[in-house]
Amino acid sequence: MVAPQYPPHRGDTAPLPRVPAQPRRGGGRLLKGAGLVVVAVVAGLVWWLIQRGSSPDPAAQAPAQQYTFTATEGPVASTDCAAKSTDDVKRWFGEHPCLRLSRALFTTTANGGNVLVSVALVTMPDQAQAQQLKALADRDGTGNVNDLVRDGTAKVAGAPKLADGEYASRVTGTQVTIVLSAFFDGRTDAATLGRVNGEALGLSSRLG
Repeated sequence: MVAPQYPPHRGDTAPLPRVPAQPRRGGGRLLKGAGLVVVAVVAGLVWWLIQRGSSPDPAAQAPAQQYTFTATEGPVASTDCAAKSTDDVKRWFGEHPCLRLSRALFTTTANGGNVLVSVALVTMPDQAQAQQLKALADRDGTGNVNDLVRDGTAKVAGAPKLADGEYASRVTGTQVTIVLSAFFDGRTDAATLGRVNGEALGLSSRLG
């Protein structure tokens, strides 16, 4: 026998299909927000490290001076550089007058000997002329700005002939600094005097 077929009752319902759960939108925003915070923190840390690494160390930029310089004569100021110079430098000043010349003498002790140091600060009308003056004075046999002993302004007992010592120069803007140094006892020590001159170039700030 075939079992009788009965139509479904009205109250009977078929099972509903399962609907996949939707992701919670609020959780995504929280994750994104947390990610942005992490990125900001890392970026800030990297920036701080870069800034700290690039910040100059004052102690490193200002090395201790090896020599102590004592003022012996000057500064003596003038506006007639030609009258205070020799040879080609003198003639050059005749065509290119300086604005100001300031000279001084210092003494220091280096490698167990006493050193006489001449510092001359020449101010020119412009940077181009300052560079020209340095280039001319740097060449051998072209003359120089006289030191205070050579032109008789200063009397220093036992003073060495500075023109036979060591020479250094520097241009800063429109100013040229010229340094001469020599040992009182006449010794020849170019390396030591070179170091003395390197520091003596900074004495130009004391010449005004």
